[in-house]
Amino acid sequence: MSEPSPRQRLLVLSVCCSALFLVSLDNTALNTALPAIQHGFGASTAGLQWTIDAYLVVLSSLLLLAGSAGDRIGRRRVFRAGLVLFTAASLLCSLAPTLGWLIAFRALQAVGGCMLTPVAMAIITNVFTDRRERARAIGAWSAVQGITMAVGPLLGGLLVDTAGWRWIFLINLPIGILALALTGEVPESRAPRPRRLDPVGQLLVVVLLATTVYAVIQGPATGWTSPQVLACTITAAVALPALITAELAQREPLIELRFFRQLPFTTSALSAVCAFAALSGFLFLAALDLQDARGLAAWQAGLYLLPMAAMTIVCPPLAGHLTATRGPHLPLMLSGTATTLAGLLALLGAQQHTPLLLACYLLFGTGFGLVNAPITHTAVSGMPRAQAGVASAITTTSRQIGSALGVAVIGATLPTADYATATFDHASRPAWWIITGCGITIAALATLTRRHAHRSTSTRHSTEADSPVVAHRAR
Repeated sequence: MSEPSPRQRLLVLSVCCSALFLVSLDNTALNTALPAIQHGFGASTAGLQWTIDAYLVVLSSLLLLAGSAGDRIGRRRVFRAGLVLFTAASLLCSLAPTLGWLIAFRALQAVGGCMLTPVAMAIITNVFTDRRERARAIGAWSAVQGITMAVGPLLGGLLVDTAGWRWIFLINLPIGILALALTGEVPESRAPRPRRLDPVGQLLVVVLLATTVYAVIQGPATGWTSPQVLACTITAAVALPALITAELAQREPLIELRFFRQLPFTTSALSAVCAFAALSGFLFLAALDLQDARGLAAWQAGLYLLPMAAMTIVCPPLAGHLTATRGPHLPLMLSGTATTLAGLLALLGAQQHTPLLLACYLLFGTGFGLVNAPITHTAVSGMPRAQAGVASAITTTSRQIGSALGVAVIGATLPTADYATATFDHASRPAWWIITGCGITIAALATLTRRHAHRSTSTRHSTEADSPVVAHRAR
């Protein structure tokens, strides 16, 4: 493959960022549309949870497979297929006649979405070979996600109030078609040695995630002892050890479980789960609180979320700088502390006072904005370069799993009936305790990782001091 020209590299980055904008905007805007979907279809809280989680479960299940498929059969080919499928599924979502069809089309949309994000990052890495240019390209890529977090709720609210919730999906069509038209500028690439497929591991991942989320979402609606919930619980309990056994037996497993023997990698994956569980649960909670309980219009709810969204743009560069100069511990501690304070502020009555509520949202946005850079750094810093991509992919999957679990668990704590503001404030207290717990866990994991790093450094220095070579040099 010839070296891409500066113009071609810029076009490739634009196409990849367009795909990320497409996926991220759809998810952030949809949360604002949940009350409208609920009223339009007469949906229950569980139905709304499935509108979000049908996408997240499929996405998190297939991310690793999609990345491997791009390495094997061609990244541009898989990227194009993802754009076609995501755009077509968006059209189907806009035409959904019932909630059940909407959930099914959202799952189809996720099949396309899983081909976009990991493959686009591989394309950027392959095209931008210069280290500085690659860093700037990844910075632009990351900024797109922050921008969609800021404009998504407000744009979604405006679309819902002016044109209806179906336009949340219709707006994807021109973006998807334009990105697809420009993919001719994307050079085709494959991995020199693609990883083997792991169909058994892939099947067990889908079964484990689907049954776990189903049990959590349907438990409050149908009863925790209902036959279907019990069946899913038992299936998930069997699928977990089966997945571990199957992956340990594979030479090139779908999930590299041996990575989890390293404490920094394990804590980064757990931090990703906690951070994104808090985020998805927060957005789900805020949509119902602001619109259903408080009676705000969708666009007004988007304005309320602007303090949170603004901090998700401001804080990532700061987190990157702190991680580069001070290490990942400080930004992770600040993230966990800000998330914890946001939860505690809500529990202490911030929901009854608009300035305090906005301060709560500001703190939460700060916590989430600081978490991504140190998580990614911690996950890949201890890995050989050849394994950094796999480690990053597992961390990305952890983020999506956290998002799915956050909607499922926090949604399961909410009432299923209509509620006034005072009733919702009381009913949402368990959800805010969960968000607070996520913040505490992130801070605790950061402290654990730092202590492990200090012990490892002390042990290494002690070993070097005791070595004959060092002793000889000292003499």
